[in-house]
Amino acid sequence: MSIHLEDYQDLLEDLGDHAGGLLEASWQEATRAFSATGLKRYYLEGARSLHSLGRGSDMVTAFIQEAPDLAQELGEDAVAELVSSAIKMYSKTSAAVITLVIATGPIAARRLGDFNLFSGYLRLLDSLLAQAPRGVRPMLERLDELLSHLTLGGLRRWASWGAQAHRTDLEAQVAYFGLESPESRSVFQKERRGTLFVDVQRRINLYLRSLWARDFFMRPTSGDFESREGYKPYIEGFTMFLPDAFDDWEGLTGLDLYRAAAAHAAAHVVHTREMQPDEAPRGVVGVLTELFEDARVEGLAIQGFPGLRNLWTPLHIATPEEGESPQALLARTARALLDPDYRDEHPFVGKARSALAGRAGNLEAPGLARELAEALAPDFPEQGYMNPRQVAPDVQYRDDNRYMWAFGREEDDFETLMASRTNQERVYVSPMEMINTLDVPGAGDDAQMIMVLATEWFRDGEEESINQQEGKEPISLPYHYHEWDYQMQLERPHWVTLLERRPQKGDVKEIDAINEKHKPLISRLKFLIEAMQPQGVKRMRKQAEGDELDVNALVEAQIDLRMRRQPDERIYVRNIRQVRDLSVLVLLDLSESTNEMVQGTETSVVQLAREATTLLSGAISKIGDPFAIHGFASDGRHDVEYYRFKDFDAPYDETARARLAGMKGQLSTRMGAAVRHAGNLLHQQGTQKKLLLIITDGEPADTDVRDPQYLRQDAKRAVEEVGKNGVYSFCISLDPNADEYVERIFGPQHFMVLDQIERLPEKLPMLYAGLTR
Repeated sequence: MSIHLEDYQDLLEDLGDHAGGLLEASWQEATRAFSATGLKRYYLEGARSLHSLGRGSDMVTAFIQEAPDLAQELGEDAVAELVSSAIKMYSKTSAAVITLVIATGPIAARRLGDFNLFSGYLRLLDSLLAQAPRGVRPMLERLDELLSHLTLGGLRRWASWGAQAHRTDLEAQVAYFGLESPESRSVFQKERRGTLFVDVQRRINLYLRSLWARDFFMRPTSGDFESREGYKPYIEGFTMFLPDAFDDWEGLTGLDLYRAAAAHAAAHVVHTREMQPDEAPRGVVGVLTELFEDARVEGLAIQGFPGLRNLWTPLHIATPEEGESPQALLARTARALLDPDYRDEHPFVGKARSALAGRAGNLEAPGLARELAEALAPDFPEQGYMNPRQVAPDVQYRDDNRYMWAFGREEDDFETLMASRTNQERVYVSPMEMINTLDVPGAGDDAQMIMVLATEWFRDGEEESINQQEGKEPISLPYHYHEWDYQMQLERPHWVTLLERRPQKGDVKEIDAINEKHKPLISRLKFLIEAMQPQGVKRMRKQAEGDELDVNALVEAQIDLRMRRQPDERIYVRNIRQVRDLSVLVLLDLSESTNEMVQGTETSVVQLAREATTLLSGAISKIGDPFAIHGFASDGRHDVEYYRFKDFDAPYDETARARLAGMKGQLSTRMGAAVRHAGNLLHQQGTQKKLLLIITDGEPADTDVRDPQYLRQDAKRAVEEVGKNGVYSFCISLDPNADEYVERIFGPQHFMVLDQIERLPEKLPMLYAGLTR
């Protein structure tokens, strides 16, 4: 079932022009993040519900922009939970705070990584609105920094301390939750954890895959709301739940603990395959069954990967000095079953070790753990009732063994969700195939296949062609880029969404008219082009090393020897092949301001940019350098539009010229994301030199940013990032007052301010020649 935005005109009208426009701009990303049912039930109805609160449009627009990211991170249920929580909060606080809750939802989802933890985070916010209402807003503004170092439990304890300490002091609440007061920083440092699960999850996944050549599903769990220990790892269904943080311990890093815990849990998933006769009996047999099952799966894992013993052994620290309580004796036995070098004189420990050693060659025998437990249960000093959860050995990395008792008893009420995204396929067909095999007339952008005719064809009485109705141009999968926040000195991860859109074609005759208009300039470029083209092989004489001997240099050296002088050792000729190894990407600012007319002329800025790129393209194509011409515009951080007029591997043919003719200005200028995307495309080129040539008529700006320095600083950061990948950036600014800010972004000697904009077609090819000579 396809959901079409056109079917919800009533909602678009209710939302108003601004929110409705944002919904249309975010629709492509939403169709990829939600199912068809989710689009209607959670996305569109969620926007309608927030709009019906009557608290302004900001929270609605924030939801429209952020909900796809949230759904991508945690699923559609997280979006429903966010809407429900926002509705609960709206009577307790202002619309601005609720807007912040929605806007920071993807940040919390990304750092927490689990739906249950995200739900707990929303409950924490609801609780804080009652205890410290003035502190919620500054906390949300610093949420990225807080969750980069704190678990959900740590955040809860930090926030509870501030709410209780400053219950009646509103100014102190703002300072504490904004991390500005000394006590706030002190409690924050106290609650910081060593290694967070979200920071190492990918590494652990790769680690397990390298061992067992399969994927394991892992999720974080937080049980440390009241204590720093947290829950033990556990397994439910096919998912391994690990603590959301591990502190360094006894010389081992948090990453070492994660590897040990994940490897043990994975050993259970791989080797625990039989259903127990009963469900977790509370007695000696149940306790010992869990003990021997842990030892059995670890033994099987060590048989395949002997190095795992060195990973697990340091985490067993039980010794005879700990006594003979049930928990201590079980911990000593667990160590003895794993570590052959451990010595313990207790009779039960010796019997358990001997029993398992006698079955070492057949650890996969059915019911082995239960068989050993029943055989040794009479020898265990403590008899009677025992709760396995209370007497389990205190070994950090081992799970609570609920998996072995639940195996085979789970109902088929869970699903493993795999997010598979397929690109839209465009198939060129004949008119008869179009008529006879078209399944869905007017298919939406979520269709898997679009039929296209090679030529335009109109139905009777219709003004739109078949291709206009059915052959909708595909939109790329979204690219997510970070953005630099200069005030917090942090990168906002996955903050900007960039979509590559296919540019519209114009009339090629416009390009021909440009060539006719600039005939004198083209004739001058011919001499420049001939000087820039490769000249074959160049022979460099008098070299210290080379391909052949220089006869003239040898004669001079022999004369020096006869004259008893020190001869020149540079007696070789080096043959150097003159080859231009350069890739160029011209990035055009296509914001709305480029539609303005140049003062004193009847030509717009975008027309001048078209003329300049046309002349430059003709020159570069004759030189032979690989080049691309791209453009960008933006409508908020969730809709940076990126257009490819010509790619590196595409010829400069009629299609490319038609796209240049259709170039037009619109929207705003979010330069940082466009520079990062263009830099990544340039980095993929195999040439030695890479040039990014940016043409803009103003400073970076966008509709959702008020601070003029914010996007300038981000653009500066983006230029530095692509520079680290070997991309040389140069900016041509058409703003006469741009000297100050453009130098800060690109650096000295990396920019040129063109005061006479009408000279751009003349200056651009000349500048290219100077930069690439």
